[in-house]
Amino acid sequence: MKKQLLAWLWPALWMVLIFILSHQPAGVSGGISSEIVRQVFEAVASFIPVEFETLHTLFRKSAHFFAYLVLGILFARALEKNGMASGRAALWAFALSALYAASDEFHQLFIPGRSGEIRDVLIDSAGAATGLLCYWLFAKIKWQHDKKAETNW
Repeated sequence: MKKQLLAWLWPALWMVLIFILSHQPAGVSGGISSEIVRQVFEAVASFIPVEFETLHTLFRKSAHFFAYLVLGILFARALEKNGMASGRAALWAFALSALYAASDEFHQLFIPGRSGEIRDVLIDSAGAATGLLCYWLFAKIKWQHDKKAETNW
């Protein structure tokens, strides 16, 4: 029972991190990402022709994608650790990730300078789906490896 509850710790902590980042006013959030992108921009601008704003948008949307890629995997692991079959866990993990993405965008409607974007829910959901696909592929490769190891005994 304790192990099953502990499995939910990681997705819960990750959701808290997403919430904290989403709760920042636009000026704070934009300032942090702008500074990171500025450092990258200065390093690559001389040999990659890219506008600062394009790079900044790409960075921010990639952060959405990555955050939910991780969340999808964490949800799937928690569900599997609680006895759910892999396929069903992946479907539930995707649904939970998409629902959290929608609630996060709704939450941003109440943050100064921020807005809730359906486009971001789609990016977040695509990240979760990609994470779950990677998780499934890794599990399949591991399962095949384990199966080969059993036959070699």
